[in-house]
Amino acid sequence: MPLMPRQLTVAVALASAALVSAQAAATGFQVREQSAKTLANAFSNTAAGAEDASFMAYNPAAIGNIDGSQVAGGVSYIDATFELQDAEASNVLGAPYSSMASGEGGESAVVPSFAAKTQLDERWDLGLAIYSPYGLSTKYDEDWIGRYHAVETELKTIDIQPTLNYRATDRLNLAVGLRAEYADATLSNAVDLGSAGAGAGQLPPSAIGNADGMAEVTGDDWGYGYTLGALFQVTDQTRLGASYRSEIDLTLEGDVDYSSDNAAGQAVLGGAQAMGQLQDAGGTAELTTPANFNLGIHHQLTDRLALMANAEWTEWSSFDELVVKSEGQDISTTTENWDDTWAFSVGANYALNRQWTLRGGLGIDETPVPSAEYRTPRVPDADRRWASLGATYRPTENLGITAGYLRIFGDDVDMDQDATPTNENASRGNLSGTYEVAADVFALSMDYRF
Repeated sequence: MPLMPRQLTVAVALASAALVSAQAAATGFQVREQSAKTLANAFSNTAAGAEDASFMAYNPAAIGNIDGSQVAGGVSYIDATFELQDAEASNVLGAPYSSMASGEGGESAVVPSFAAKTQLDERWDLGLAIYSPYGLSTKYDEDWIGRYHAVETELKTIDIQPTLNYRATDRLNLAVGLRAEYADATLSNAVDLGSAGAGAGQLPPSAIGNADGMAEVTGDDWGYGYTLGALFQVTDQTRLGASYRSEIDLTLEGDVDYSSDNAAGQAVLGGAQAMGQLQDAGGTAELTTPANFNLGIHHQLTDRLALMANAEWTEWSSFDELVVKSEGQDISTTTENWDDTWAFSVGANYALNRQWTLRGGLGIDETPVPSAEYRTPRVPDADRRWASLGATYRPTENLGITAGYLRIFGDDVDMDQDATPTNENASRGNLSGTYEVAADVFALSMDYRF
């Protein structure tokens, strides 16, 4: 039974209305939670699993492994912890900043996904996936010790991916998908107007760190890319999968706003704006969501036990700096200098009976951040290890319900942001400490075959 256009239209509307994001289960600002089945296997089945329509978000050729028509949808809940311990901060001249506020910047988020496919004939399959491949959400108290580097950082993305698969032979599927990606971002941080006022003789030295303003940048954009995939059934027991997702260049256009909620800060801000500085205006930020490549194997060892493994490469080197411009002038630059990374995972499925399948997996994921000097409160990234488990229940032959849980164990990592009168941290000051990183992810999905 083919999917009706109205069904697909409703699904697009529902998924678009649920735009949310978080950065936890993957390093950088990647989001992998497009399927409860992949999460329950620690993402070891992303390239070669091909169990339902949702797998086309990882490998578009997955839909060629499913006969007929199917819909799949799911939701993941991410509870992340990013906490800066033993923090020290000061302005560019060495005057210390202090705060009793927590250094915890982790956020919780809900990530939805939807996929549908139909078989056009013996050779062709058509699919549609809607998901969030990248996202980030960190938010600190406005008076925390690192407030001049970051308060809120939020990136939301949604990809709409129509997919076409060609069944080249009985064992080989080749697919292509087009990706329309929408991104929306918010970046905010405090501004030490007290230091500016003290340096100009407008305020006493005691105002340093005590007469803050706030700067906020918002913007959004659409970008376009593609995905390619192949799925090869080597033997009746062994399947190989490979997929590539292109990078997408985005120019986030929006606004830059400055404000202050205290009299001393307002006086300094008013004087700066009278001289043409710290003006509210339009703003832009260039962002590239990186390319990545997946290679995987799925092997049915026995009638009950399946083993799988996956390797994923992500081209994080495309994220070399984050520059915010206003009226054509650079107003903020953060050097990222990230490295390309690999993630590796293994997993297993065990069929208890026709209705129940147990799932589990382990994985490791490299951080793209090369050293402490490039680690920032906006993306306090670290090497991670995953452990997951879950189960799929099939009350009927056509309906599947899957629940999964993933625990993220992040390394404790140092951050060392130094300020000089001429570098990009001149207005932000010095900030150092050790980040603790961890997360819990819960996922639930359903798939139904017509």
